[in-house]
Amino acid sequence: MDQQTQTELEAAAFRRLVAHLQERKDVQNIDLMNLAGFCRNCLSKWYLAAAEQQGVAMDYDAAREHVYGMPYDEWKEKYQK
Repeated sequence: MDQQTQTELEAAAFRRLVAHLQERKDVQNIDLMNLAGFCRNCLSKWYLAAAEQQGVAMDYDAAREHVYGMPYDEWKEKYQK
């Protein structure tokens, strides 16, 4: 497999993971941390780090909004137990 194809597949898998987490608002971050060792906030930090490596201007709030599908404060108010 060439590098471009691998990157496209990895990007598609990432997008599907983010979409899945946005659909499963019932799953709390603590549940993810206990079972998988990462949560939405971890994924946001990894996304931000990747952006910084590529020289893309982004802050943590923007990265979290991308992963949560809405501003973090709004998600907490609506879905955090």
